[in-house]
Amino acid sequence: MPADAQIGTPYWMHGTPSPDRPALADDLTTDVVVIGGGIAGLCTAHELVRAGREVVLLEAERVAGGVSGHTTGKLTALHGLTYARLRDAHGLLAATRYASAQQEALDHVVSLCAELGIDAELERAPAFTYVTDEERVGEIRAEAAAALEAGLDAAYVTETDLPFPVAAAVRLDGQLLFHPRRFLLGLADDLVARGGVVHEHTRVTELREFAECRLVTEGGVSVHAEDVVVATNFPLVVHSSLITRLAVRRELVVAAPVPEATAPEGMYLTPEDRTRSVRTAPYDDGRRLLIVTGEAFEPGTDHAGERLERLTAWAGRTFPAFGASGTTFRWAAQDVRSADHLPYVGHEHPDTQHVFVATGFGGWGMSNGVMAGRLLAAHVTGAPRPDWTELFDPRRHLPLREFPDVVRAQASVARHYLIARAPRCTHMGCELGFNELEDAWECPCHGSRFAAADGRVLQGPATRPLQEAGPALEGAGGVSGAADPRT
Repeated sequence: MPADAQIGTPYWMHGTPSPDRPALADDLTTDVVVIGGGIAGLCTAHELVRAGREVVLLEAERVAGGVSGHTTGKLTALHGLTYARLRDAHGLLAATRYASAQQEALDHVVSLCAELGIDAELERAPAFTYVTDEERVGEIRAEAAAALEAGLDAAYVTETDLPFPVAAAVRLDGQLLFHPRRFLLGLADDLVARGGVVHEHTRVTELREFAECRLVTEGGVSVHAEDVVVATNFPLVVHSSLITRLAVRRELVVAAPVPEATAPEGMYLTPEDRTRSVRTAPYDDGRRLLIVTGEAFEPGTDHAGERLERLTAWAGRTFPAFGASGTTFRWAAQDVRSADHLPYVGHEHPDTQHVFVATGFGGWGMSNGVMAGRLLAAHVTGAPRPDWTELFDPRRHLPLREFPDVVRAQASVARHYLIARAPRCTHMGCELGFNELEDAWECPCHGSRFAAADGRVLQGPATRPLQEAGPALEGAGGVSGAADPRT
């Protein structure tokens, strides 16, 4: 398999073609519109179609090609150092419900793959959260205890299958590795077979809630629906009460085949060393693909190339066979984190009745995306809701202890607003930063991304491109400015 020398195309895209579904060309009316063709959007649309609703899914680019297509594909209920924090901030019941929601999501994926005949390369494997610093052992002990209290069969261990010693780790057996794109394309095919409609290359630019919801696309087409689900990573439209509680980060991913005998079993995550995440996937006879993620950074921050070099060097030092074959895949992933580290899934704000949102997965979008699909379908259809519904309600109040984080995050956003230099994001006018590694302008406030060459939108919530005029900015691509955000 040839290597992809350009960062941006994930391994999952290779060998997984999908039918090109046409853009929406005519006005229409339907029961439910789902905006976004990633795991949250597809799972929601699929659940709704199975419940008998008429559903139209609108995707700005290609289904399973955005954030969900750039994931590392780990399906686990062990989410770093989550359970001790949840227990301390929200109580043991909240931690227990979170664990239940995640484990149910794993079980649902297994069930769907079996029922629909989807070959998503499912593999059972243990998940680990580890540290090498003896001073952080207490965090691991607390996390193992909290996860066990929350109902997970978690264990505190001091040995793993990694090729270096660890000081301590939380281990959770029976978790899942899978091929995210194969799973999502299988869902999309079944969605259409059951009567659902999918339109790609259809960017929604306007959403209004009246007696019914009205959407307008980039091409000027209008869509009317009883209910709308916004599943676009960072919401296309978001109430002021929610936007201040969301923060965006990017992470880099490198992957290369290694001999199966040297590949570690399981999936691993450490908060140390700018975060390091490790897993493997089937590749070919005698080899597995080793996938390493880390170097989290704010979109638009300088030195992305240096971060990639550090991550690649770490992979090579830790796993000497990494990259030896000359085949290396490189891509980047983007996630949205909520202020209290819990996803927002439900009514978008207190005054809405028919607009729902799924966001704030904080790097754990695979299990939380499946969870969101089931929860949002219950909201829309009026079916019985799980006991963890309120835990993820976007209208919930923040614990007082989380407010300092919100203030710090918004102070950072404010700095980017106050600087008046171009280019500025067409979403809300935030100053953009240039990512030389991916040749893109990026918004550190809300995560919008634009191609440097022509200013087209690569990732929302922005819906309008940058201006396509004038000479290239010094040291960057061909966009000289941005559209006035007030227009």
